[in-house]
Amino acid sequence: MTTFIRRYDTSGPGVRLAVKDLIDMEGEPTTAGCRAVAERARPAKRDAACLAGARAAGARIVGRTNLHELALGVTGINPWYGTPVNPLDPTRVPGGSSSGSAVAVATGEADVAYGSDTGGSVRIPSACCGTAGLKTTWGRIPLDGVWPLSPSFDTVGPMARDVEGLVVGMQLLEPGFAPVALGAGDDLEVARLPVDAHPAINEALDRALSTVGWRCRELAAPGWDAALTQAGWLLVVEAWQTDRALVSDDPDGIGEDVRTRLQFGGSFDDAAVRAAWETQREWQATLERVFTEVDFLVTPTLTIFPPPLEEGDDLLVARCTLPVNLAGVPALSLPVPTNGEFPASLQLIGPAGSEERLLGAGTVLEAAIDSW
Repeated sequence: MTTFIRRYDTSGPGVRLAVKDLIDMEGEPTTAGCRAVAERARPAKRDAACLAGARAAGARIVGRTNLHELALGVTGINPWYGTPVNPLDPTRVPGGSSSGSAVAVATGEADVAYGSDTGGSVRIPSACCGTAGLKTTWGRIPLDGVWPLSPSFDTVGPMARDVEGLVVGMQLLEPGFAPVALGAGDDLEVARLPVDAHPAINEALDRALSTVGWRCRELAAPGWDAALTQAGWLLVVEAWQTDRALVSDDPDGIGEDVRTRLQFGGSFDDAAVRAAWETQREWQATLERVFTEVDFLVTPTLTIFPPPLEEGDDLLVARCTLPVNLAGVPALSLPVPTNGEFPASLQLIGPAGSEERLLGAGTVLEAAIDSW
């Protein structure tokens, strides 16, 4: 099976949890989906910090999930461990990098899965597989014992079939977590960012927002396009700093697509990097101002439906996720039915630290969608 790099034979009570194989588990090697890492990996001496709540709650870890190598890719295609099969259509990409985690919950092999999200790696596979995912606020969930990609953007978050599962996942990651209960009549205001997406995706999102009844207005977020570009550059610059020793020591142990991206990250001069970090500060200030006017921002998670496996890199130019990571704020991705073969995915973005309200709003929105 390509969903899991390793499975565990577990039985008994408890939440069934799948763990992305870049999160350390005591006594197990961590591969990060990469041959160069796997060949040097030794059993971890301790669990990653983010597993403490799951261990205390008695969660059953059913396996370590496959991923796009080194978490540096959006397709979920892995040359070493195979590609997790998209349950909506096996000819389509499962999305990355947390591909195995999305497939595990979509197929019912796990109740909750942990993924990491640096540029969209929880939300993109959730959108491709028709499931739910939560990108957490940067710094909220500890990353000790998690294989790094871009430390300024890396986050760990839950993936599940629905919002209820995401709440359970957050309670495992952060014991005591409780969503804010929001009623259908709560006077929320959201801003719909104008995005050039497939017409069926925009239609599905508009219907969902009209059904839930929140006040909704269109709002342009100045700097969105610049944030997308600069975040992409900074991500690969830090990824090169993180993984360049692997490229030097064992270039053949890294897939060509990932190795090329890593080497691209080493091509930027200091002036370009400084300018990109300045863009981050400006972008964070912009969103702080926006969130004084509205409760949440709304975009599609992806502007296209999951492409065929041979065209998977189309996702690289179809993302609404990277600007969220540049700002460090949380975002929820939820499936929304369309009249076609694949669901759309709605991205609900909130201010830093607003996961409780995001999941409360997600519960209301999900109920409205279920009423169709």
